[in-house]
Amino acid sequence: MKLHELRDNPGAAKKSKRVARGPGSGKGKTAGRGIKGQKSRSGVAIGGYEGGQMPLYRRLPKRGFNKPNAKSFAVVNLGVIQKFVDAGKLDAKSEITEDALVAAGVVRRKLDGVRVLAKGELTAKLSLAVTGASKAAVEAVAKAGGTLSVTTASAAE
Repeated sequence: MKLHELRDNPGAAKKSKRVARGPGSGKGKTAGRGIKGQKSRSGVAIGGYEGGQMPLYRRLPKRGFNKPNAKSFAVVNLGVIQKFVDAGKLDAKSEITEDALVAAGVVRRKLDGVRVLAKGELTAKLSLAVTGASKAAVEAVAKAGGTLSVTTASAAE
């Protein structure tokens, strides 16, 4: 097979129907929109409107609760931190704070704080100071010989 012999599978690329291009096209004049009425005109946004009947999305009850003052944390996995330490972007000898994680590019912004999760493997002995951490992450850091201190002061700001 040569480059000029390449073809798509038959029926894989279907040409779009060109409407309002004369009677010979089979979709001329009204372009398949019928005669008159709201839907035959341009700029129509009917969406969930049901002709004055209470729409389905308003008949069904709302579910759940969205906490208005919920905290949003920047999430970091231990494997990602290890990757940045290996690349030399984070200093394993000094304490790794949230500001250091932002400066190294591990997280884009702190939001309400940084939360560390245990996904990935940690081999370096690190000293971390973050807003939150999962139990598994605390255990994994301790197992590697490091410390993980959780501070709530920066979350209260």
